[in-house]
Amino acid sequence: MGAKRKEQILCFSFGSNMLSSRMKCADRVPSAKLLGIGYITGYRLTFDKVSKKDGSGKCDAEITNDEKDRVYSVLYTVEKSQKPKLNSAEGLRNGYEEKTVDVMSERGLKRAVMYYATSKDPLLKPYHWYKACVVAGAVEHQLPFPYIEWLRTVESIQDPDPARRAKEEQLLTTYQLTTRSTRTRAKSARAG
Repeated sequence: MGAKRKEQILCFSFGSNMLSSRMKCADRVPSAKLLGIGYITGYRLTFDKVSKKDGSGKCDAEITNDEKDRVYSVLYTVEKSQKPKLNSAEGLRNGYEEKTVDVMSERGLKRAVMYYATSKDPLLKPYHWYKACVVAGAVEHQLPFPYIEWLRTVESIQDPDPARRAKEEQLLTTYQLTTRSTRTRAKSARAG
């Protein structure tokens, strides 16, 4: 008899968790598995969720009910047993709530859990490192080029906490080095 399959939840990740190394880090969900990319209509991405941890702006999928608006995401399956860990990292009931949304994915329509902001301030800006995580995740998973270019135009500010900034920038440096190394190996394989 085969091993019992663990119950999975599909997560719609549209902010810094699009970056695989962030989503899969030890304090989030190391078991997260990539399903693909997708989008929801009638929402727009904002960076005005009030972070209770550092006071900066984090991502929100804000409902507009305009079918021309889209928020793109990375879809991950997460073991149900690890969902409390993700809830804690995301700040569930502390600035974020969750709901189920219909996502148009590469594999058709899917139902996924999404965190949305309950505490917003349109004057907030994301820190440079946070915006860089969002952009890096979008690039890593090849979201549509115009969407990536729009993300790059979002105004961001310097994190005043040098220790936090260094820690978060280290994650980005690791991602960039890993990406560069993977590209180099792929080029060598094609050349050889």
